[in-house]
Amino acid sequence: MGVLITVLAVCAVAGLVLLALSVRNVQQYEKGVVFRFGRLLPDIRGPGLRVIRPIGDRMRKVSVQTEVLGIPPQGSITADNVTLTVDAVVYFKVIDPVKALVNVRNYPAAVSQIAQTSLRSVIGRADLDTLLSDRDHINAELKKVMDAPTEEPWGLRIERVEIKDIALPESMMRSMSKQAEAERERRARVIAADGEFQASQRLTDAAATMADTPGALQLRLLQTVVDVSAEKNSTLVMPFPVEMLRFFEHQSRDSDGESDGRLVRRSDRHAALSAGAVIPEPVIPEPAIPAPALAPSVSVSGERVGGRAEVARERRDNWPTRRDAEEALSG
Repeated sequence: MGVLITVLAVCAVAGLVLLALSVRNVQQYEKGVVFRFGRLLPDIRGPGLRVIRPIGDRMRKVSVQTEVLGIPPQGSITADNVTLTVDAVVYFKVIDPVKALVNVRNYPAAVSQIAQTSLRSVIGRADLDTLLSDRDHINAELKKVMDAPTEEPWGLRIERVEIKDIALPESMMRSMSKQAEAERERRARVIAADGEFQASQRLTDAAATMADTPGALQLRLLQTVVDVSAEKNSTLVMPFPVEMLRFFEHQSRDSDGESDGRLVRRSDRHAALSAGAVIPEPVIPEPAIPAPALAPSVSVSGERVGGRAEVARERRDNWPTRRDAEEALSG
């Protein structure tokens, strides 16, 4: 009886061990691929408790989640001969667990290698401006290049490829900063010129409106006086009429016309001289110098005083002025 109990106990333990070896737990995000004595079974086990043969069967679980794989920085030369370093990130998932296990060994490493080579080839066909400004196009081209060797043969789907960073040389960064600064300055000048043009148009419209309505200019003048008095109360503003300025302008024009007439007469004289005509020189009459007084005044000491001073004063009074000379020349 004791031997029978022992045998039953051993059989129970062996059954439990075999049951434990034959039961596999597959998660929701996994697929189970069973190999029987090294041969692939066609049935793919889904999530849950799955039973396999404890002897001869081996199950490999493959995750069907999206995996993120970082691409190490790759040095490359663009189409316009610019050396740079680019790193990227790849998002992929397994769509066929059988191909991912049978056709390729260590498929994450294989995806990393093909991503590096594809990144270098795509960067070599693009120029720097496209690489910096149109990253969506570069990412789409990278995805297209990596899909061809991975989806159909390996059972992997490249969901997304993104370029993370582009490291440029120091000299290229300085050149790009100068270019950006020049572009910003050009835009600032264009905006300032456009603002001045619009302001000039508005000022022209305002001037036309004020010209049509004379009272508008007076109101604008009063508003200016109010603004000045609000800021500086000690400042006295006196409006100066424009008609007075016009009066002074007419007076200056009249005086300029008289001087122009004199210049014309002088230019006629010079033209006659250049033509060889003999123009008699004007005769300036000698000033009449009165004779000195016969009886000059005599001081108490017997010296003569006042005679020479009176003669010099008379000579100065009777000497012709510059205006008399110009009238003699013009006559």
